Amino acid sequence: MASFRNDYSEGAAPEILAALEATNLEQTVGYTEGDPYCERTRALVRELVARPEAMVEFCIGGTSANLICVNGLLRDWEGVICAADAHINTHETGAVGATGRTVLATADSDAFLSVEEAERVWRRQTSTGRHMTLPRLLYLTDATEFGGVWTRGRFDAICDWADEHDCAVYVDGARLANALAAPGADLSLHHIARRAAAFTIGGTKNGLLFGEVVVINHPRLKEAFPYLQKERGGLLAKGRLLGVQFETALKDGLWLRLASHANEMALAIRAGLEELGFTPFSDSTSNQQFFTVPAVTGERLCEAFGCEVFDKLPDGRWVVRFVASWATQPADVEAVLAFAKALG
Repeated sequence: MASFRNDYSEGAAPEILAALEATNLEQTVGYTEGDPYCERTRALVRELVARPEAMVEFCIGGTSANLICVNGLLRDWEGVICAADAHINTHETGAVGATGRTVLATADSDAFLSVEEAERVWRRQTSTGRHMTLPRLLYLTDATEFGGVWTRGRFDAICDWADEHDCAVYVDGARLANALAAPGADLSLHHIARRAAAFTIGGTKNGLLFGEVVVINHPRLKEAFPYLQKERGGLLAKGRLLGVQFETALKDGLWLRLASHANEMALAIRAGLEELGFTPFSDSTSNQQFFTVPAVTGERLCEAFGCEVFDKLPDGRWVVRFVASWATQPADVEAVLAFAKALG
């Protein structure tokens, strides 16, 4: 049976592999420094985000991009506010903290960073002057760790708060394509680019072998990024491979088609399981779907489909996560639903 553990278990979309194979014997300069594929991709990204002055760089993966960008946007005595379940606070083994920057987690429980919690953390951190880390950056994820998608209104509210408190905004877009392609999504790429100091466009979780694009507006990060990337081991010698993949994905909308398909498959799982009486854990419209199930049901589902145990609740129930990808097929969804129905 197909695995629903994550959206990067497969290799890459056929179009990406074909592009890599077609350019395999070419010789170019390394490190993304002037090869034609990376340069064309930079121009393409600037056009897509409508920011001709933006700096466009490449990272191997999401953790590398996050630690470089968060580190580069802050000074030694400054910290980043994020939701409790944010990736930098949970699944990156303290990567940001290891750079010397402080992560200031809120009590938000839905993976969205709220204005109310940002304000509470701000007041706490600024109550004693120089004796506590000064918040100067907000970290958001879109789609969130629970599959939620930021609306324009919600995004503007937290960005307005950041402006009022002299904080920058960084958006982790590991699944940004899924958020942009989600049904009813009203937050555009142009708008994110207009308000964020920096953001990423994820490829690893959207049909590429690896890679993230980093779009940088903030002058401090524009200066710091090249040096931090090298210092922190995030600079790929065969940088052309990033340019080839992203040019292929972005030039004719392939990246959004791949994400739309993944969303469609995940939402089919959601609809089918809800019809069978399963209880969703979060309000997700993207390619991650979460359900609260009895422990024995969770064990059976995880064994059969590789879905991940995301949490174990105090009452003994499990929260399991299904993640669909560009490669998920309708037959895979049907297999999940048939198995779930047989569980009773």
